[in-house]
Amino acid sequence: MRRKFKLENLDCANCAAKMEEAIKKIEGVKDVSVSFLMQKLTIEADDERFDEIVEQAVKACAKIEPDCRVLL
Repeated sequence: MRRKFKLENLDCANCAAKMEEAIKKIEGVKDVSVSFLMQKLTIEADDERFDEIVEQAVKACAKIEPDCRVLL
């Protein structure tokens, strides 16, 4: 499954790159991209664990950029 999420308050491209790297390490993630310019997060992951993976991705983003929100 692949879904896109809008990001709010993502302040720098470096943080976007760090978020992408952190999310790639989550088990079950097939592909991920964090676009600083578009303020979007795209995740492709296993269908049966997708909600759990998104939850972990949101936590990973919050650790790197506490002000950034993933709009689900």
